[in-house]
Amino acid sequence: MENSNEKFYVYILQSLKDFSFYIGQCDDLDRRMSKHFDGMSKYTSGKRPLRLVYFEVHDTRSEALMREKEMKNKKSRKFIEALIQKWRVIRMIE
Repeated sequence: MENSNEKFYVYILQSLKDFSFYIGQCDDLDRRMSKHFDGMSKYTSGKRPLRLVYFEVHDTRSEALMREKEMKNKKSRKFIEALIQKWRVIRMIE
């Protein structure tokens, strides 16, 4: 059973090496970013340095998993870049 205070995150990392994107989900964004940035994540270790360019917060893991799958299924760099750009604008306004 999920803790009602627990939050789940869907995030996008961008490689500063080849500018590719990585989409993932987790329940502790700080801890997960540390693993990516320290090279302890198999897929992204060869893509470092990385930067966090986007994240969303969800109330349940199932919501986060569904959103991650939806984003990955788009298979569109334009979709990801538009999502990041919109997110940056909204964060500037807040």
